[in-house]
Amino acid sequence: MSRRSRNSRAWRYVWSDIRRDTDARALVLASEGEEWNYSRLEFSDSDSEADFSPVMVQPVPSAVPVTGESYCRCDSQAETSHNTRLRGFYLVKDCHCGEDDQEFDWVWDVGSRSTALLTCDNRKVNFHSEYSCGTAAIRGSKELADGQHFWEIKMTSPVYGTDMMVGIGTSDVNLDKYRHTFCSLLGKDANSWGLSYTGLLHHKGDKMNFSTRFGQGSIIGLHLDMWHGTLTFFKNRKCIGVAATELQNKRFYPMACSTAAKSSMKVIRSCSAPTSLLYLCCARLRRLLPDCIDTLDVLPLPPGLRQLLHNKLGWVLSLNGGFTEESDPEPCCQAPPPAGPSSPGSDSEGCVLDPEAGRRKRCRWT
Repeated sequence: MSRRSRNSRAWRYVWSDIRRDTDARALVLASEGEEWNYSRLEFSDSDSEADFSPVMVQPVPSAVPVTGESYCRCDSQAETSHNTRLRGFYLVKDCHCGEDDQEFDWVWDVGSRSTALLTCDNRKVNFHSEYSCGTAAIRGSKELADGQHFWEIKMTSPVYGTDMMVGIGTSDVNLDKYRHTFCSLLGKDANSWGLSYTGLLHHKGDKMNFSTRFGQGSIIGLHLDMWHGTLTFFKNRKCIGVAATELQNKRFYPMACSTAAKSSMKVIRSCSAPTSLLYLCCARLRRLLPDCIDTLDVLPLPPGLRQLLHNKLGWVLSLNGGFTEESDPEPCCQAPPPAGPSSPGSDSEGCVLDPEAGRRKRCRWT
């Protein structure tokens, strides 16, 4: 064999090793003590939902995080280091914007999770600590039945891959069913509803455009109104829309799932309240003053009553739209009516829409 042939074969082996090493690291994002964010604007178009088979090689989802709307604009998110810049990453420091010290009605349930690589520390859940080979899921520690329930989940890591979702589901949802499959677990059946980071709403295996994308730093809120039987989503504390109706007489759990390696989410609020006259009055006051950041700031209330409302129903008085009334129309899926001159930027429910949501609708699944 000539010297040139031997050199050519050696280079082929080296190039093969480099490609294998790159593929193996594609799903691993930095070390345990660091969080990263990419500087490119891309999103995963992988939709591999085939059943797992030992002879079938599934396509690897994209490891490039999306750029979504964050709740805050911390200066720390723009800071970079020389080492990370060389690898095409941006270093993102831990951000606590939007998080308040308060009591939590529920946290993540360590005993109700998939057997995929997943760790949970009370309110923060980490999916696929080293690498991902499927979909990991977890549910909350409290079953949500009668009354009003509101919670917020913050994306505390880069958001990418086949799917990262938040939503609700009944006890019939099998969290372990797709541990070897990259898929959108929440909403694959009739027992769950899930909002994907891509902005798609999933239920019964179907999906529809519901919102703009969300990424690291985004806060996704969910209001489950068991009195009216509705599920409403919020993004960065602005109403997205009503996702489902006719949920009365059912029992749900908060749920989240992810296919992305080294991804994480954190519960930053979980509140429950009975559907009392006090709640209905607060909801009505909020609807009458939709432009206020917090209704309590403008109401002439005695200090004792103000503190009581803040402790019990502060979340109601600060929600930006999304409340349901008995006179609501039948479920529909259509573009929102044009905003009237008296309430610019709002739909017929006083639900403030962000500038990107002009094409959105009030989509409801029953």
